[in-house]
Amino acid sequence: MKLCIDDANVEKIRRVYDLYPVDGVSTNPSILAKTGRKPYEVLKEIRTIIGEDGELFVQAVSPTAEGIVEEAHRIAAELGKTTLTKIPCVPQGFKAMKQLKAEGLRFIGTAIYTPMQGLLAAKCGAEYVAPYVNRIDNMGFDGVQVSRDIHDAIVRNGLDSGLLAASFKNSQQVLELVKYGVKAVTVAPDVIEGLVKNAAIDAAIGQFNRDFAGLVGPGRTMADC
Repeated sequence: MKLCIDDANVEKIRRVYDLYPVDGVSTNPSILAKTGRKPYEVLKEIRTIIGEDGELFVQAVSPTAEGIVEEAHRIAAELGKTTLTKIPCVPQGFKAMKQLKAEGLRFIGTAIYTPMQGLLAAKCGAEYVAPYVNRIDNMGFDGVQVSRDIHDAIVRNGLDSGLLAASFKNSQQVLELVKYGVKAVTVAPDVIEGLVKNAAIDAAIGQFNRDFAGLVGPGRTMADC
């Protein structure tokens, strides 16, 4: 399972990359807009943080297949071969996906709310498909179950694709899909931090430290006692 950061704040990305086993960064137009910076400026800075091997996801915004293909070529040229263009799963998006697949460019299907959107993107050759878990919940449906349905449809039809599940509000949603064996999740930095944020953990470590200080003296560790 790959773990990606769903953000474009370079300081948050730098902190999470420093602490956790992260595989890449996912962005979208709204996330980029929050930075107030030029898109390629911030994306290139993210690339320097995650290195050449980290996967970077960048969304196309053109309304036509021809425009999406043009954007995909520019995105790959500017940001490297481990950058995937995110393409909305709408008719013009599917058309663009078929062309990009024939050309050998990497892409994923995004803005997925229904299982058939995910299945069609996978059939078009999308390396990942990205259901919006919490947004689906907010529509009155079960985002985790919709994501499972897409995962099952891909696996049972033998398609070479997998989920990059997105839009999580809490760690429990992440856990449910990780247990199910999805290919990847992309998670906001605060939710990633919440994966290991627990008062019981802090209390246990605090007790260990107090007991050790009582044994060898304050401030000492196993390196100098």
